[in-house]
Amino acid sequence: MFGRSKPTNDQAVDEASTPAREGAKNRPTPKRRDQEAARRQPLVVSDRKQAKQIERQKRREQLARTRKALETGDEAGLPPRDKGPVKRYIRDYVDARRNLGEFLLPIMLIVLALSLVRQQTIFTISVALTYASVLAVVVDSTLMWRGLKKKIVAKFGANAIPRGAVAYAVMRVFQLRRQRMPRPQVARGQYPS
Repeated sequence: MFGRSKPTNDQAVDEASTPAREGAKNRPTPKRRDQEAARRQPLVVSDRKQAKQIERQKRREQLARTRKALETGDEAGLPPRDKGPVKRYIRDYVDARRNLGEFLLPIMLIVLALSLVRQQTIFTISVALTYASVLAVVVDSTLMWRGLKKKIVAKFGANAIPRGAVAYAVMRVFQLRRQRMPRPQVARGQYPS
């Protein structure tokens, strides 16, 4: 008696004959209780094994998307530590430059091989080579950061340098070019503008 009347077949035929309008919703608004019931999930899943498999699959898919973004340089899929125009600028600048830090690992392997030799002069040379290479890398990294900082301030402003930018740039310097993630997007000598 009170309330809405149930739709009749005439109303259903009338709605079907009404053309769909462009830009309109063209469907009835769902009731609130139906929306809440559709979103409702149990606190404790009844089938934990299946829930664990689903969670593992989601994690794999997310890692695959992140991995692909790191390989292609796609800004939308990068992890938060690599996002942003300033971080991109830092990566491009470091990748365009020849850094002594890239050669530190191969030099240390040579030093390790030399230190296994039981002659005092070769051992002394290996220790001197270690200190000289570390000092050269520290000086090179310092000069790289000073030049990069000037360019970042000129392009983005003094307040644009994110926290941890020095460590981000220096850690990229120490990685071999082939193993850097996100992959280098510029060739050597192709400095960002």
